[in-house]
Amino acid sequence: MSLQGRITELADKHRKLDEKISEEQKRPAADALRLKYLKRKKLKIKEELHWLEAS
Repeated sequence: MSLQGRITELADKHRKLDEKISEEQKRPAADALRLKYLKRKKLKIKEELHWLEAS
């Protein structure tokens, strides 16, 4: 996979995680552990995106 392809794939995953986080936060009884997991996963993807874009 090309560098640009990987960046596109990660950007898509980042966007989807953002949507999942928003959906979870809208629930009346949001699961704090699930939110924490999703946010950590999103942050790791963001860090990788920044690293790839810098190279």
